[in-house]
Amino acid sequence: MTNPIPASLEDLTRPDNDARSALEERLADILRPSGALKRLDEIAVFMAGWQGSLTPQVQRPKILIFAADHGVASAGVSAYPPSVTEAMMTAFEAGLSTINAFARISGAEVTAIDVGIGRATADIRFEPAMSEERFLEAFESGRQAVKDIDSDLLVLGEMGIGNTTSSAAISCALLGGDTSDWVGRGTGVDDDGLRRKREAVQHAVKRIAGASPEEILRELGGAEIVAISGAIIEARRRKIAVVLDGFVVAAGAAPLYACDPLALDHCIAAHQSAEIGHRQLLKFIGLEPLLDLDFRLGEASGGAAVIPLISMACAAATEVPTFTEFFGSES
Repeated sequence: MTNPIPASLEDLTRPDNDARSALEERLADILRPSGALKRLDEIAVFMAGWQGSLTPQVQRPKILIFAADHGVASAGVSAYPPSVTEAMMTAFEAGLSTINAFARISGAEVTAIDVGIGRATADIRFEPAMSEERFLEAFESGRQAVKDIDSDLLVLGEMGIGNTTSSAAISCALLGGDTSDWVGRGTGVDDDGLRRKREAVQHAVKRIAGASPEEILRELGGAEIVAISGAIIEARRRKIAVVLDGFVVAAGAAPLYACDPLALDHCIAAHQSAEIGHRQLLKFIGLEPLLDLDFRLGEASGGAAVIPLISMACAAATEVPTFTEFFGSES
């Protein structure tokens, strides 16, 4: 079976450059000092390109959270047992988790998708996380989730005990370096847990030396991380702007970038998390985070936090008159 990622990256959609240019021209005459909201203006132009509109806006934000179990969790790499993944899935569905509270404030709808709870991936220290069939299943689950929504801004998140270990392994396998450069404390492991986590990543990365980016994802990724990759690609095909949450989501995006540096042009990095490897991974994929609040929660919390900011960027670019409109053409 052929890995689906290379073929899915063919004929990528592109932003509407006419819409981008038109909004840039408007912003050059907007009723405020030039460059006063520089980063927000850049976001508005980004949204104009992907929405193909001079008046971009956020009216239908959606949050997708993919959840799955990890075989490597048995190595004692987390401060919490694997059963917490299923418990958190229940909390998402009941509207009781942090992301649900954030979503209510940001006006977003949350959908949590089980792509592997109770079906843990294999232990990446010793064997591939997924068979080719399981990989394709997870990848297509992510794509289908995007096909099923109507959204003008998509936030991607995850839940899976052990998934920062998997993410560190993906990052280290892609970019190299010492394990300690990539492995953080995740859910808050103690020193012994951190040692076990580093050893797990070392074993996993050594096992797959020389693998291609798409095979790194299959060998080391969790089902939720692979689903995130599929969701990113499907959103691109539908020209939906995507907000990437933290380290784990970035780990699902990075192999796509390694295959094609244009693959993430429709993505925004929500925040810089407390995970040690996240900033390096963001630098690799060329995305500057909007926030840096030392988050390490996951579950799309950082992504939800920037929805109002993106909405404000659009409003500030489209609802404020230009100098010409306000003072008249002879001002």
